Amino acid sequence: MVWYKTLIVWQLRLNSIMSERKKIAVARAAERRMETAQSSKNPKNPEPPPAAATSGSGAAAVPQSIGAEKQLQNFEAAIKLFHGRRFKEARELFLEAAAGPERDVAHRAQLHASMCDRRLQQTSVTLRTPEDFYNYGVALLNTRKVEEARLHLERALELAPDSDHVHYALALAHALAGELTPAHDHLRRAIELEPRNRIMARQDADFAPLSGQPQFQALLYPEKKSW
Repeated sequence: MVWYKTLIVWQLRLNSIMSERKKIAVARAAERRMETAQSSKNPKNPEPPPAAATSGSGAAAVPQSIGAEKQLQNFEAAIKLFHGRRFKEARELFLEAAAGPERDVAHRAQLHASMCDRRLQQTSVTLRTPEDFYNYGVALLNTRKVEEARLHLERALELAPDSDHVHYALALAHALAGELTPAHDHLRRAIELEPRNRIMARQDADFAPLSGQPQFQALLYPEKKSW
């Protein structure tokens, strides 16, 4: 029975050794997990942040644009050129203003630059006399390009200020744009220069939206005492 007791002793020692090894393995595994978690929080060799784009001098590159004050100055100067019919120069300033920081000014500048483009295309048509500008303005009016038509008709009126048919066409242009006062004033002048324009205006469908206005009724039907 001695050998049996010896076997039990050795078995107990073996179990104790295996238990110790298991404890050591578990402890080491726990240590490795802690080291991994720590290294992820504080990496020894973190990647450097991406470098900012630099210019040739080494300074950070900044988008080049005009300031808000310069943008507004360009826009105001371009408006003056535009009304002076210097469309090419105005277009250049409008494009500069369109690159500025103020969004509202930039949007308006871009719209005016497009208007300059259209005006420059139109200048290819040779317009010299009042009748040239009048005929071209009426053609634009018939296609309902009211704003462009008005500009050409105003040019015709500058060259021939007492032309009743030009005043009449301008009255139509303002009426189509819903501009009551200038429409009335030009129609009144057209009738003063040529009374037959009153009969024409009564039958003109383009004046229909304004015909119900008292001042137009008084102008078209002065014989009615109620006005």
